[in-house]
Amino acid sequence: MKTFNLEPVNNRKSFYNKCKVETEGDISTLISYTTKVATYNHKTNKMIVNAWYSSTTATHINSFLVYFGFETCSKKEMENYND
Repeated sequence: MKTFNLEPVNNRKSFYNKCKVETEGDISTLISYTTKVATYNHKTNKMIVNAWYSSTTATHINSFLVYFGFETCSKKEMENYND
């Protein structure tokens, strides 16, 4: 398993080790603080956002989306992302 700290996309310097990506096989998982909040399947190019948590976690999720080539999204779009 590979793990790295995700960098912000909104002019912040850092997430201060509170936002990590774990990749195992074809699946990358976003961990915000200690909660798994989103997954990306490299084979199917499918992104799943588990739920809306907080504005800080939403910032983490948007950085995860951008990292894998997706557009950022609003709270409403995030709530329906895995439809």
